[in-house]
Amino acid sequence: MKLHLPPQTVRRARELAARVGQPVVDLARAHTTVAVERATLRLAGLPGADAEGTPWVNRLLDVLDEDLGEDALAHGVVVPVWDALLRGEADDLPSLAQKAAAGSVRFRLPTGADARAARAAADGPVAAGLARVDARRAERDRLLREVGDAPRQPWIYLIVATGNIHEDVPQAQAAARAGADVIAVIRSTGQSLLDFVPEGATSEGFAGTYATQENFRLMRAALDETSRELGRYVRLTNYASGLCMPEIAVLAGLERLDMMLNDSMYGILFRDINPVRTFVDQRFSRQVHARAGIIINTGEDNYLTTADAVEAAHTVTTSQLLNEFFAREAGLETWQLGLGHAFEIDPAVPDSFRLELAHALLARELFPGAPLKWMPPTRHMTGDVFRGYLLDGFFNLAGALTGQGILLVGMMTEAVVTPWLSDRDLALQNVRYVLDAAGRLHEDFHPAPDGVIVQRAHQVLAESVDLLERILTHERGLLDAIADGTFGLMRRPPDGGRGLDGVRVKADDYHNPATDLLEAT
Repeated sequence: MKLHLPPQTVRRARELAARVGQPVVDLARAHTTVAVERATLRLAGLPGADAEGTPWVNRLLDVLDEDLGEDALAHGVVVPVWDALLRGEADDLPSLAQKAAAGSVRFRLPTGADARAARAAADGPVAAGLARVDARRAERDRLLREVGDAPRQPWIYLIVATGNIHEDVPQAQAAARAGADVIAVIRSTGQSLLDFVPEGATSEGFAGTYATQENFRLMRAALDETSRELGRYVRLTNYASGLCMPEIAVLAGLERLDMMLNDSMYGILFRDINPVRTFVDQRFSRQVHARAGIIINTGEDNYLTTADAVEAAHTVTTSQLLNEFFAREAGLETWQLGLGHAFEIDPAVPDSFRLELAHALLARELFPGAPLKWMPPTRHMTGDVFRGYLLDGFFNLAGALTGQGILLVGMMTEAVVTPWLSDRDLALQNVRYVLDAAGRLHEDFHPAPDGVIVQRAHQVLAESVDLLERILTHERGLLDAIADGTFGLMRRPPDGGRGLDGVRVKADDYHNPATDLLEAT
């Protein structure tokens, strides 16, 4: 440890994060959402969509809502669904969804022996879905043994974003051949606000490609082929966020994705999704990620695109501590915590590089076993590609000096245009040069104990502790802090935002085999 952080301050920070986070966990345990229930039906074997592209899980929940109102969600949808199957309304789950959408099935909320029978009947199919997730995790482990892993960290993380999955695939394979260890398929702008998951392979998107199960399957198969060609496993990333976070997490587990962007507050702050909906959905999704062996990437870097990177540095550390607590509570292990932070200080600030090193090294030492995700500069990219290329070089050097685990490749056209293949190639050359020349420099880098870097890191940690203490003084804790604009300068009240109508308090007899099995693991 090079920053000589006071152990008692570090312990205090984690204790406060747990005190702030526990009421949110209790809130999540007490509620369910339409997305959690749809994800459970997907695990139980209900894929696909109708002729108009509406997923069968959405159609089935719409009919349940018409027949049972709020009771359908509050008690858990599996009970009325398997009650209908036991009564002979349909032979299987897909047939039941189709008949229900046609108006030929009516649901009830059974009681007594009928309710017990329905619960028992639902448990097996949902457990079988989680067993498929387990099998895909074991498949990843076999492939890692067979073809080998990336030879070193940081893993080089590169984005593709054409909007067309059939164009994304060759770009992703080319990027892997050029040195990328992780391929992230950027999701189409606005998908996080859709309350359904599109179906099938997609060839149109806005600044990205839709996250669908078929797109996941196509890209995973292509990268497996390239992994065998290169003799190293190439990881695949997408986004489990927005109104369908739990469903996308399930689809990622079923199609063996390796990383998912999954932040506890991003959807609240930057997509105005209801806080309660988000916290319920993110807990379930993280339990799925834990089961699937998926690394999560959190979104603290986004705070620095709206707030000043120096003044708001302590909010990044605070969010990292909260994300760590929420993730560990949901069952994720340390190696799965890709906590985010970014190189976003205005280059005109004196000693900006020293301050960047202080912030990066603070994250590295607070979370020593986590594969931190280090994000490149975007906010202060001006369109001057030469200046941008230099900034990215300094970003790569900061990553090498501070031992980051996942390095997202910065491009000189970042935040100006969608980068071309040639831009990506030049960016990868920048990364390779820095890592080849200075990749082990963190072994020799020891900032002066009384220097700017160490003192700045101590200051940010102390400010984070102060902020956590202030959050505890709010009547509703973290919910009130979010409403006050504490993170990213965004004010989001707990009773506002999109998706609140899809949240329900669980009834005393609520039953969901997925949540029971995930809690058990």
